[in-house]
Amino acid sequence: MDGAPDGVIELRDLEVFYGDFRAVKDVTMGFGSKEITALIGPSGCGKSTVLRCLNRMNDLVPGARVQGRVAYHGVDIYEPEVDVIEVRRRIGMVFQKPNPFPKSIFDNVAYGPRVTGMKTDNMDEVVERALRGAALWDEVKDKLKQNAFGLSGGQQQRLCIARAIATSPEVILMDEPCSALDPIATAKIEDLMVELAATYTIIIVTHNMQQAARVSQRTGFFTAEADDMGHRTGRLVEFATTEHIFGNPTDSRTEAYITGRFG
Repeated sequence: MDGAPDGVIELRDLEVFYGDFRAVKDVTMGFGSKEITALIGPSGCGKSTVLRCLNRMNDLVPGARVQGRVAYHGVDIYEPEVDVIEVRRRIGMVFQKPNPFPKSIFDNVAYGPRVTGMKTDNMDEVVERALRGAALWDEVKDKLKQNAFGLSGGQQQRLCIARAIATSPEVILMDEPCSALDPIATAKIEDLMVELAATYTIIIVTHNMQQAARVSQRTGFFTAEADDMGHRTGRLVEFATTEHIFGNPTDSRTEAYITGRFG
């Protein structure tokens, strides 16, 4: 297994339960600084579940519990004394479908800094910096007071990225960020991801293997295994450089998925 250098987040023997159901087991991997890591695999294999563990979004799911270790710079984020709000400030998230708030473009971006109590002398500068970082400033700078719902789907997703980076996180999680977008908007988001990786550690879940191959440096392949009762549990099969996963995978299950023979 090829771990990432300069690990920002390290998973060790991660398991996730929803009540008595074990959704994910045996996940050990690391995410490197200023790299893009893609999590791929068939539906129901636990990719998004693992992603949501990285900033404790699973805390919001009734009955969910996490076992094993999720360490951010060596600190287990599931320790009782850890501030969950601070975790989510440092590890931001962009969801599958654009989900702007029913507010102005400006207030969408300013929401995170305001709700986390981030100290700033000039919110206008914070908003502009985030919108520039999300490659959206030139398109919206003259309509910051307009409702965010007036933007196109691709613009709304970039607005959500701006909202995520407004709190100055170190890590950005993206759960299938292009699945609801057309090819042109998808290309813009992919270009943006590559640009953002100069500043942020990015971890994406994607069903688009071509996207994973285009943008990521490392790839983790997950699959789901059924027990005698038919319950399917996700697990990490292989984690390595993207070049290795797509060019010369070690596990036959990875090769079968990459070549389209299952999944």
